[in-house]
Amino acid sequence: MTEARPVDKDQQLAAARVDHTGTRLTTDQGIPVDNTDNSLHAGARGPSLLEDFHLREKVMRFDHERIPERVVHARGSGAHGHFQVYESLARYTTAEFLCDPELRTPVFVRFSTVQGSRGSADTVRDVRGFATKFYTRQGNFDLVGNNMPVFFIQDGIKFPDVIHAVKPEPHNEIPQGASAHDSFWDFVSLQPETLHHVMWLMSDRAIPRSFRTMQGFGVHTFRLVNAQGANTFVKFHWTPVLGTHSLVWDEAQKIAGTDPDFNRRDLWEAIEAGAFPEYELGLQLIPEDQEFEYDFDLLDPTKIVPEELVPVTPVGKLVLDRNPNNFFAETEQVAFCVGNVVPGIDFTDDPLLQARLFSYLDTQLTRLGGPNFAQLPVNRPLAAVHNHQQDGFAQHQIPVGEGNYHPNTLGGGCPAVPGTGFTHFPERVDGHKVRRRSETFADHYSQSTLFWNSMSGWEREHIIEAFRFELGKCNRMAVRERVVGHLEQVDHQLAVAVAAGIGVDEPAPVGENHGRRSRALSLTARTGNGVLGRKVAVLAAPGVEEVGLARLCQALHERGAKADVLAPMAGQLRTSNRDTLELPEAKGLYTMASVLYDAVVVAGGEDSAAMLVEDGYAVHFVAEAYKHAKPIGAVAEGVGLLRRAGLPGADGAPAPDGAGAGVVIQSEAGPAGADFLEEFIAALTGQRYFQRPRKGVVA
Repeated sequence: MTEARPVDKDQQLAAARVDHTGTRLTTDQGIPVDNTDNSLHAGARGPSLLEDFHLREKVMRFDHERIPERVVHARGSGAHGHFQVYESLARYTTAEFLCDPELRTPVFVRFSTVQGSRGSADTVRDVRGFATKFYTRQGNFDLVGNNMPVFFIQDGIKFPDVIHAVKPEPHNEIPQGASAHDSFWDFVSLQPETLHHVMWLMSDRAIPRSFRTMQGFGVHTFRLVNAQGANTFVKFHWTPVLGTHSLVWDEAQKIAGTDPDFNRRDLWEAIEAGAFPEYELGLQLIPEDQEFEYDFDLLDPTKIVPEELVPVTPVGKLVLDRNPNNFFAETEQVAFCVGNVVPGIDFTDDPLLQARLFSYLDTQLTRLGGPNFAQLPVNRPLAAVHNHQQDGFAQHQIPVGEGNYHPNTLGGGCPAVPGTGFTHFPERVDGHKVRRRSETFADHYSQSTLFWNSMSGWEREHIIEAFRFELGKCNRMAVRERVVGHLEQVDHQLAVAVAAGIGVDEPAPVGENHGRRSRALSLTARTGNGVLGRKVAVLAAPGVEEVGLARLCQALHERGAKADVLAPMAGQLRTSNRDTLELPEAKGLYTMASVLYDAVVVAGGEDSAAMLVEDGYAVHFVAEAYKHAKPIGAVAEGVGLLRRAGLPGADGAPAPDGAGAGVVIQSEAGPAGADFLEEFIAALTGQRYFQRPRKGVVA
């Protein structure tokens, strides 16, 4: 009995590709088509004939081009890549891809929003999915997680309720891709277990800058099982090498109108440019005998394990280095199932996880038309597949032989069951059959308070503003009041600040804040390093100083950043020497917006600066970028645009405390110098400058 050798995933996908170059049109049966512009008629003006098989097939196939979209996580974007572990984890698990540092495991990752439909915007306030399919030699392992480490509910039986509540309201299908409405907050106000996740949702984690700068979490506690059968509890963490960064709310709303595909486009363009997104896989490892040592339950999916209690150990690197060849065939048809695990990884009794084990497999039957979805190229494992499952919609295989059952002798006893393979951890289970929540799941506020305490000052401001915006969209005052009552259990000052912005009476204090915090929860602890893939808008106009412009673009390019020259006319620029710069990739200033960029630089040149200073759109562009706490730079005459926009310090006077943070100016005439370039790149590395005053610049 021999086992088929696993094939390379790229080869497997390549075998499914069809190149139509140089071919002629046929039907699905390979019959040549002589005309695809006119149906078969009885006379040129007569009725169409039923016998026109090409017409019927062509229209039938069009009618069925769309499959049901996912109920949740409908809007997604995906990429191929690979994962490699740093050193063997054999002391914890028999999962081969975690035990062989020489092994490069192919992966497909799908990022997504949760609430909105496929046509919604990328930058809505929402949870993001982070699902990874590992094509291991032992079979597919699907780590189906989110960009937040907790979930709204503790038991999967409540999943239909929370999704019904957050989805557009049934009577009018409003709002799309948003949680700012009555039904969601009504649910939250009646289910205090949601509060910890709601705190994350109201934070900047809910509006990530890009998929490349977004953490991922397995959410649940899983098990690792080694060759001796020993069990270790594990939490999975993905940490982006570029750091964890977010948008600001005003920016996110404007991007939704300016470029609703913002995150999808960013991922695609970064990979095409060779700025491959990278993430470290980290594990929180908890010995079996420490399961009950914490003041929370490891099986409660609304709780984190603070990193101060159990550090995250980096164990491997994920690199996304190839875009899909076809969005539908790969990103849309990829089917993740939480139940896809390999030997050495097993489940716990987390009641949300237990429900997901049923739900994911069940939903693929409707979405992908039947039980054979695992045979689609993007879902097909590299490991050999042999079993007695047969028939059903879209069967791609042609099984041979007579023994389609077990045991059999007609097929030589194959596929055989040799007694080795996936073995479930032999956890002892007993108890009465009851519909009851464990008492260890009863604390709904302590970790919400921990999250709030861990935020920096500007993060707290953003959370308060988010609560005010969301609850301000609720028409029922009773819903607002109930939510404020729950926030009072989290922190009195938080509840008071939110109440003041939504017309609710100030709540009376009900208890003391426990004062604990975890630095790892704040974005300020996850800044990352470098400027790889960051996008810089370089504002220029006719008469631009060309040497400095070239130096700036080159310096950014060498560091892995992307510089877009934005000019009143796209495609070319007249320089200060009256030469014409051909810039085929330059974009028209009026077709872009500051919210689409990470930073802005104003180029030098007397004529260029004079034109930009008189251009209201350019003035707004700079002022808005400053308001959104982005790095700003200006060279020589370009500083005039910063003065016109009212940026503190641009007029030569000392800027108030914090107001000049992230603003880099070269006052002297001439091309951008080395000092300016280094200082600006350092500012770009700093990402955002929220120490700037919130008032004073109008954008």
